[in-house]
Amino acid sequence: MNRTDSRVSWWSFRVPERLVPALLGGLILVYFVLPFAAFLSRTGTANVVAQLSTPAAQTAIRNSLITAPISTAIATLFGVPLAYALARSSFVGKRLVEGVIILPLVVPPVVGGAMILTAVGRFTPLGSAAAAAGIPLTGSLLGVILAQTFVAAPFVIITARAGFGSVDERLEQASRSLGYGPLATFWNVSLPLARGAILAGIVLTFARAIGEFGATMMVAYNPRTIPTRIWVEFISGGIDATVPLALALLAITLVVVTAVQRLGQLPTVVDR
Repeated sequence: MNRTDSRVSWWSFRVPERLVPALLGGLILVYFVLPFAAFLSRTGTANVVAQLSTPAAQTAIRNSLITAPISTAIATLFGVPLAYALARSSFVGKRLVEGVIILPLVVPPVVGGAMILTAVGRFTPLGSAAAAAGIPLTGSLLGVILAQTFVAAPFVIITARAGFGSVDERLEQASRSLGYGPLATFWNVSLPLARGAILAGIVLTFARAIGEFGATMMVAYNPRTIPTRIWVEFISGGIDATVPLALALLAITLVVVTAVQRLGQLPTVVDR
Protein backbone atom coordinates (compact mmCIF):
# COMPACT_ATOMS: atom_id res chain seq x y z
CA MET A 1 0.00 0.00 0.00
CA ASN A 2 1.43 3.35 -1.00
CA ARG A 3 1.33 6.56 1.03
CA THR A 4 -1.76 7.92 -0.74
CA ASP A 5 -3.73 4.75 -0.07
CA SER A 6 -2.69 4.82 3.60
CA ARG A 7 -3.91 8.41 3.94
CA VAL A 8 -7.27 7.51 2.37
CA SER A 9 -7.59 4.52 4.69
CA TRP A 10 -6.74 6.65 7.73
CA TRP A 11 -9.30 9.29 6.72
CA SER A 12 -11.97 6.65 6.18
CA PHE A 13 -11.19 5.07 9.55
CA ARG A 14 -10.97 8.21 11.64
CA VAL A 15 -13.77 10.29 10.03
CA PRO A 16 -17.29 8.85 9.93
CA GLU A 17 -18.69 8.65 6.42
CA ARG A 18 -21.47 11.20 6.92
CA LEU A 19 -19.77 13.52 9.39
CA VAL A 20 -18.72 16.22 6.93
CA PRO A 21 -22.13 16.44 5.16
CA ALA A 22 -23.81 16.49 8.57
CA LEU A 23 -21.60 19.33 9.81
CA LEU A 24 -22.10 21.42 6.68
CA GLY A 25 -25.82 20.76 6.68
CA GLY A 26 -25.99 21.54 10.38
CA LEU A 27 -24.57 25.00 9.81
CA ILE A 28 -27.27 25.98 7.32
CA LEU A 29 -29.87 24.41 9.60
CA VAL A 30 -28.68 26.58 12.49
CA TYR A 31 -28.90 29.59 10.21
CA PHE A 32 -32.52 28.68 9.42
CA VAL A 33 -33.47 28.18 13.07
CA LEU A 34 -31.70 31.20 14.55
CA PRO A 35 -33.96 33.91 13.06
CA PHE A 36 -37.07 32.01 14.12
CA ALA A 37 -35.77 31.61 17.66
CA ALA A 38 -34.71 35.25 17.90
CA PHE A 39 -38.05 36.46 16.56
CA LEU A 40 -40.14 34.20 18.79
CA SER A 41 -38.17 35.43 21.80
CA ARG A 42 -39.73 38.86 21.24
CA THR A 43 -43.31 37.65 21.49
CA GLY A 44 -43.41 38.47 25.18
CA THR A 45 -43.08 42.17 24.41
CA ALA A 46 -46.30 42.32 22.41
CA ASN A 47 -49.94 41.86 23.34
CA VAL A 48 -50.65 39.46 20.52
CA VAL A 49 -54.34 38.84 21.14
CA ALA A 50 -55.19 42.51 21.58
CA GLN A 51 -53.33 43.59 18.45
CA LEU A 52 -54.82 40.82 16.33
CA SER A 53 -58.26 42.00 17.49
CA THR A 54 -57.85 45.45 15.95
CA PRO A 55 -59.95 46.20 12.84
CA ALA A 56 -56.85 46.79 10.71
CA ALA A 57 -55.33 43.42 11.61
CA GLN A 58 -58.59 41.54 11.15
CA THR A 59 -59.14 43.19 7.77
CA ALA A 60 -55.66 42.21 6.62
CA ILE A 61 -56.16 38.61 7.77
CA ARG A 62 -59.56 38.44 6.11
CA ASN A 63 -58.22 39.85 2.84
CA SER A 64 -55.37 37.33 2.77
CA LEU A 65 -57.67 34.41 3.55
CA ILE A 66 -60.00 35.53 0.76
CA THR A 67 -57.48 36.25 -1.96
CA ALA A 68 -54.95 33.45 -1.44
CA PRO A 69 -57.46 30.59 -1.94
CA ILE A 70 -58.87 32.30 -5.03
CA SER A 71 -55.38 32.78 -6.47
CA THR A 72 -54.58 29.15 -5.72
CA ALA A 73 -57.79 27.96 -7.37
CA ILE A 74 -57.06 30.00 -10.51
CA ALA A 75 -53.49 28.72 -10.67
CA THR A 76 -54.70 25.14 -10.27
CA LEU A 77 -57.55 25.40 -12.78
CA PHE A 78 -55.32 26.71 -15.55
CA GLY A 79 -51.94 25.42 -14.41
CA VAL A 80 -52.66 21.70 -14.08
CA PRO A 81 -53.84 21.30 -17.70
CA LEU A 82 -50.75 23.22 -18.84
CA ALA A 83 -48.57 20.94 -16.73
CA TYR A 84 -50.15 17.88 -18.35
CA ALA A 85 -49.61 19.29 -21.82
CA LEU A 86 -45.95 19.97 -21.05
CA ALA A 87 -45.47 16.48 -19.61
CA ARG A 88 -47.07 14.67 -22.53
CA SER A 89 -46.46 16.85 -25.61
CA SER A 90 -43.54 17.98 -27.71
CA PHE A 91 -44.06 21.08 -29.80
CA VAL A 92 -42.20 23.99 -31.29
CA GLY A 93 -41.56 26.61 -28.64
CA LYS A 94 -41.89 24.24 -25.69
CA ARG A 95 -38.64 25.47 -24.16
CA LEU A 96 -39.89 29.03 -24.47
CA VAL A 97 -43.11 28.13 -22.67
CA GLU A 98 -41.12 26.46 -19.90
CA GLY A 99 -38.95 29.55 -19.58
CA VAL A 100 -41.98 31.81 -19.30
CA ILE A 101 -43.32 29.62 -16.47
CA ILE A 102 -40.05 29.83 -14.56
CA LEU A 103 -39.60 33.59 -15.01
CA PRO A 104 -41.98 34.65 -12.19
CA LEU A 105 -39.88 32.53 -9.83
CA VAL A 106 -36.61 34.27 -10.68
CA VAL A 107 -37.84 37.81 -11.27
CA PRO A 108 -37.86 39.89 -8.05
CA PRO A 109 -41.48 40.24 -6.88
CA VAL A 110 -41.31 44.04 -6.99
CA VAL A 111 -40.24 43.84 -10.63
CA GLY A 112 -43.03 41.38 -11.26
CA GLY A 113 -45.47 43.86 -9.77
CA ALA A 114 -44.15 46.59 -12.05
CA MET A 115 -44.64 44.30 -15.03
CA ILE A 116 -48.23 43.65 -14.02
CA LEU A 117 -48.82 47.39 -13.78
CA THR A 118 -47.52 47.90 -17.31
CA ALA A 119 -50.07 45.34 -18.51
CA VAL A 120 -53.18 46.11 -16.44
CA GLY A 121 -52.45 49.39 -14.65
CA ARG A 122 -55.14 52.05 -14.53
CA PHE A 123 -53.56 54.01 -17.39
CA THR A 124 -53.25 51.02 -19.72
CA PRO A 125 -56.01 50.22 -22.25
CA LEU A 126 -57.02 47.06 -20.37
CA GLY A 127 -56.83 48.66 -16.96
CA SER A 128 -58.75 51.79 -17.93
CA ALA A 129 -61.48 49.75 -19.64
CA ALA A 130 -61.87 47.56 -16.56
CA ALA A 131 -61.96 50.59 -14.27
CA ALA A 132 -64.61 52.21 -16.47
CA ALA A 133 -66.67 49.04 -16.11
CA GLY A 134 -66.36 49.28 -12.33
CA ILE A 135 -63.85 46.43 -12.04
CA PRO A 136 -60.49 48.03 -11.14
CA LEU A 137 -57.57 45.70 -11.74
CA THR A 138 -55.25 47.55 -9.36
CA GLY A 139 -55.77 48.92 -5.86
CA SER A 140 -58.39 46.25 -5.18
CA LEU A 141 -58.74 42.66 -4.03
CA LEU A 142 -58.72 41.70 -7.68
CA GLY A 143 -55.33 43.38 -7.99
CA VAL A 144 -54.08 41.34 -5.03
CA ILE A 145 -55.29 38.17 -6.75
CA LEU A 146 -53.54 39.12 -9.98
CA ALA A 147 -50.27 39.71 -8.13
CA GLN A 148 -50.53 36.51 -6.09
CA THR A 149 -51.37 34.39 -9.11
CA PHE A 150 -48.44 35.77 -11.08
CA VAL A 151 -45.84 34.87 -8.46
CA ALA A 152 -47.40 31.66 -7.10
CA ALA A 153 -48.84 29.78 -10.10
CA PRO A 154 -45.48 28.36 -11.28
CA PHE A 155 -45.30 26.19 -8.16
CA VAL A 156 -48.36 24.13 -9.02
CA ILE A 157 -47.39 23.95 -12.70
CA ILE A 158 -43.88 22.69 -12.01
CA THR A 159 -44.87 20.14 -9.36
CA ALA A 160 -47.89 18.91 -11.33
CA ARG A 161 -45.74 18.45 -14.41
CA ALA A 162 -43.31 16.33 -12.40
CA GLY A 163 -46.26 14.31 -11.12
CA PHE A 164 -47.66 13.69 -14.59
CA GLY A 165 -44.17 12.85 -15.84
CA SER A 166 -43.96 10.05 -13.28
CA VAL A 167 -47.17 8.42 -14.54
CA ASP A 168 -46.56 5.47 -16.86
CA GLU A 169 -47.95 6.44 -20.26
CA ARG A 170 -48.88 2.81 -20.89
CA LEU A 171 -51.64 3.14 -18.30
CA GLU A 172 -53.11 6.04 -20.27
CA GLN A 173 -52.77 4.07 -23.49
CA ALA A 174 -54.58 1.14 -21.87
CA SER A 175 -57.42 3.45 -20.88
CA ARG A 176 -57.69 4.76 -24.43
CA SER A 177 -57.69 1.21 -25.81
CA LEU A 178 -60.68 0.44 -23.59
CA GLY A 179 -62.65 3.18 -25.29
CA TYR A 180 -62.13 6.11 -22.92
CA GLY A 181 -61.51 9.47 -24.52
CA PRO A 182 -58.68 11.90 -23.70
CA LEU A 183 -60.67 13.79 -21.07
CA ALA A 184 -61.96 10.63 -19.39
CA THR A 185 -58.44 9.20 -19.35
CA PHE A 186 -57.04 12.39 -17.88
CA TRP A 187 -59.72 12.52 -15.19
CA ASN A 188 -59.78 8.83 -14.23
CA VAL A 189 -56.16 7.78 -14.77
CA SER A 190 -53.64 10.62 -15.04
CA LEU A 191 -55.09 12.95 -12.42
CA PRO A 192 -55.48 10.35 -9.64
CA LEU A 193 -52.00 8.92 -10.22
CA ALA A 194 -50.41 12.39 -10.08
CA ARG A 195 -52.63 13.54 -7.22
CA GLY A 196 -49.92 13.64 -4.56
CA ALA A 197 -47.64 15.92 -6.56
CA ILE A 198 -50.56 18.14 -7.59
CA LEU A 199 -51.73 18.53 -3.99
CA ALA A 200 -48.20 19.39 -2.89
CA GLY A 201 -48.06 22.02 -5.62
CA ILE A 202 -51.40 23.44 -4.55
CA VAL A 203 -50.23 23.74 -0.96
CA LEU A 204 -46.99 25.44 -2.01
CA THR A 205 -48.92 27.80 -4.27
CA PHE A 206 -51.22 28.78 -1.41
CA ALA A 207 -48.25 29.36 0.90
CA ARG A 208 -46.54 31.55 -1.68
CA ALA A 209 -49.70 33.49 -2.41
CA ILE A 210 -50.60 34.25 1.18
CA GLY A 211 -47.05 35.40 1.93
CA GLU A 212 -46.64 37.54 -1.19
CA PHE A 213 -45.50 41.10 -0.51
CA GLY A 214 -43.48 42.69 -3.31
CA ALA A 215 -45.82 42.31 -6.26
CA THR A 216 -48.87 42.92 -4.06
CA MET A 217 -47.38 46.14 -2.73
CA MET A 218 -46.88 47.39 -6.28
CA VAL A 219 -50.25 46.36 -7.69
CA ALA A 220 -52.55 46.76 -4.69
CA TYR A 221 -50.97 48.39 -1.65
CA ASN A 222 -54.56 48.92 -0.54
CA PRO A 223 -56.53 46.95 0.53
CA ARG A 224 -54.03 45.53 2.99
CA THR A 225 -53.09 41.88 3.20
CA ILE A 226 -51.12 40.34 6.06
CA PRO A 227 -47.68 40.99 4.45
CA THR A 228 -48.45 44.59 3.50
CA ARG A 229 -49.98 45.25 6.91
CA ILE A 230 -46.83 43.86 8.55
CA TRP A 231 -44.82 46.38 6.54
CA VAL A 232 -47.05 49.23 7.70
CA GLU A 233 -46.68 48.11 11.32
CA PHE A 234 -42.91 47.89 10.93
CA ILE A 235 -42.66 51.42 9.53
CA SER A 236 -44.76 52.88 12.32
CA GLY A 237 -43.71 50.79 15.30
CA GLY A 238 -40.59 48.76 14.56
CA ILE A 239 -40.05 45.02 14.83
CA ASP A 240 -42.12 44.52 17.99
CA ALA A 241 -45.19 45.94 16.24
CA THR A 242 -44.95 43.26 13.55
CA VAL A 243 -44.98 40.35 15.99
CA PRO A 244 -48.76 39.65 16.17
CA LEU A 245 -49.43 39.54 12.44
CA ALA A 246 -46.14 37.78 11.78
CA LEU A 247 -47.15 35.08 14.24
CA ALA A 248 -50.50 34.74 12.50
CA LEU A 249 -48.76 34.33 9.15
CA LEU A 250 -46.25 31.93 10.69
CA ALA A 251 -49.09 29.82 12.09
CA ILE A 252 -50.66 29.57 8.65
CA THR A 253 -47.27 28.67 7.17
CA LEU A 254 -46.75 25.92 9.74
CA VAL A 255 -50.09 24.44 8.80
CA VAL A 256 -48.98 24.48 5.18
CA VAL A 257 -45.64 22.81 5.97
CA THR A 258 -47.44 20.13 7.97
CA ALA A 259 -49.77 19.52 5.06
CA VAL A 260 -46.84 19.13 2.66
CA GLN A 261 -45.13 16.67 5.00
CA ARG A 262 -48.30 14.64 5.36
CA LEU A 263 -48.65 14.48 1.59
CA GLY A 264 -45.15 13.05 1.48
CA GLN A 265 -44.63 14.12 -2.12
CA LEU A 266 -42.52 17.27 -1.99
CA PRO A 267 -39.07 15.61 -1.73
CA THR A 268 -39.90 13.32 -4.66
CA VAL A 269 -41.08 16.23 -6.78
CA VAL A 270 -37.99 18.30 -6.06
CA ASP A 271 -35.62 15.39 -6.73
CA ARG A 272 -37.06 14.96 -10.17
